[in-house]
Amino acid sequence: MNVEEIYKKYAGNVYSFLMSRTHDPEISEEVTQETFYQAIKCIDRYDGSSSVTTWLCAIAKNQLMAYLRKHRMSEPLEVETEEGEKISVLDKVASEASAETKAVEEQQRLELLKKLHILKEPYREILYLRIFGDLSFKEIGEILGKSENWARVSFYRGKESLRREIENDEE
Repeated sequence: MNVEEIYKKYAGNVYSFLMSRTHDPEISEEVTQETFYQAIKCIDRYDGSSSVTTWLCAIAKNQLMAYLRKHRMSEPLEVETEEGEKISVLDKVASEASAETKAVEEQQRLELLKKLHILKEPYREILYLRIFGDLSFKEIGEILGKSENWARVSFYRGKESLRREIENDEE
């Protein structure tokens, strides 16, 4: 997928995410543009461990916080909480970010486990041992009666198979 296709596919999601926090179309549009600019700059850091939408919304959240810090007004933009209390948008974004991050991370963990479970052996076992067991390739090779190099190559193949599974779900 090229940059233009990614923008067309995900810009609406990012804009909606930002609108839900700012309730300001101009700020949301500006931060959406900055989000995609930053995403292009750091595309090499996207590791596929989360969906593209999640990755872009995380960038958008950071860009919104940077925008709000940079453009602090004499009277900060405020929103009302569910309890009727008025707080600044910056405080609201910061408090929601931690709860959202936890929820997203838990969802991603469950999705990863589902994908791991459908992998063929020995890839599934190698990935479990490496990721959750935090074992070295040498230890994995010893456990499975193979060489360290075999464990490295098999881990790489399993990881690529997992990446393809994740990409297939995103399409």
